[in-house]
Amino acid sequence: MATNNDFGAFIEKLTISPTPSSSVPPSLHGLTFAIKDIFDVKGRVTGFGNPDWLRTHSAATSTAPVVSSLLEAGATSLGITIMDEMAYSINGENAHYGTPKNPIASDRVPGGSSSGSAVAVAAGLVDFSIGTDTGGSVRVPASYCGIFGFRPSHGVVSTTGVTPMAQSFDTVGWFARDTATLKRVGCVLLPQPHLDRIEPSELIIADDCFKLSSVPHDLLVQPVLQSVEKSFGGKTAIKKMDLGEFIEENVPSLKHFMTSDDVTTQQEFCIQSLMALSSSMRLLQRYEFKMNHGEWVSSVKPEFGPGIAARIDEAIRMSDEKIDLCRSVKLELRAALSTLLGEKGVLVIPTVPGPPPHLRADVASLETFRGRAFSLLSIAGVSGCCQVSIPLGLHENLPVSVSLVAKHGSDVFLLGLVDLLSKYI
Repeated sequence: MATNNDFGAFIEKLTISPTPSSSVPPSLHGLTFAIKDIFDVKGRVTGFGNPDWLRTHSAATSTAPVVSSLLEAGATSLGITIMDEMAYSINGENAHYGTPKNPIASDRVPGGSSSGSAVAVAAGLVDFSIGTDTGGSVRVPASYCGIFGFRPSHGVVSTTGVTPMAQSFDTVGWFARDTATLKRVGCVLLPQPHLDRIEPSELIIADDCFKLSSVPHDLLVQPVLQSVEKSFGGKTAIKKMDLGEFIEENVPSLKHFMTSDDVTTQQEFCIQSLMALSSSMRLLQRYEFKMNHGEWVSSVKPEFGPGIAARIDEAIRMSDEKIDLCRSVKLELRAALSTLLGEKGVLVIPTVPGPPPHLRADVASLETFRGRAFSLLSIAGVSGCCQVSIPLGLHENLPVSVSLVAKHGSDVFLLGLVDLLSKYI
């Protein structure tokens, strides 16, 4: 049964009370959360954002471990949230179930594919929510809705019981309005132990990446620099660099993507190595989507929304050319960023190229914006590093954000750091 709320975040009201376990302390007691329609809940058909998928699949026989862990920790689920069809968009507009209303900017998209999960948090309907992030599906809606969004290191949080989009990139992420809640959820879902010291060794500002953003550089960077100064008293080294140049020099397999159409057709400022990185990411995503769902699409011939239909058709028709090179890029980029960041280095980048686009914007008008967005999103997406999107309030009455990225496996460190810095941002 659909919920009756002004923001349209929920596709179904589903109250699941806590199931305390004697072996798990109730660290989330009293908190409510929402579940993206991509997670299995026992006895319910996981809808994956599409009515034909819902119609042709059976009810789940078990609940996704992530959901079970949150319930065992004392949290109460209030419902299932709307998502983009097949998790194949970063806009948040669903042609079948509607578009959740962005509580911060009602004439703008909420971001996807975890649109309902982000809106449920931003609107105060729940304390936190879970979503998935393959190409940016937690980071983007977090930025557009003015809340915190965390994409963990790839492979660190279980994706069992989560409908796959592209498993080389799929991660389970979460949203919250404050860092204390964000961190509490992380303490339940992340396996790493508590760290006594969270002082970063180095703060690396990717200067070239901020040229991709329409928001003034200082509005994004200065809050981070000031909070680091106030938190650590100038002990953290500050470094500026051209990240695109570093990646081009240290990811040799990327040269095979530097002449792709995605890279060469950009007329406005772009970072060619990041455009190539984005191209390799989307190529492997399309291939894995085809392997996961191509047979179902071909046999069922489901109805998709306009933008989704074109992307899925492209995926279904693709070959496996360059797929091995895509995987090489992933390995090389992770190694390069691990060397750059070390144990406690932090990279500072824009989350997205600017404020959320208008609802029902023309696809052609979004081409440059999408290209820049995936350039930024592919940094953590391809490397598998952890990333947190931090809201910075409003610029020209629209939400803006900045992101911190840490090396793969440094999730607890990054959550602890943003919790500390948020006192001054």
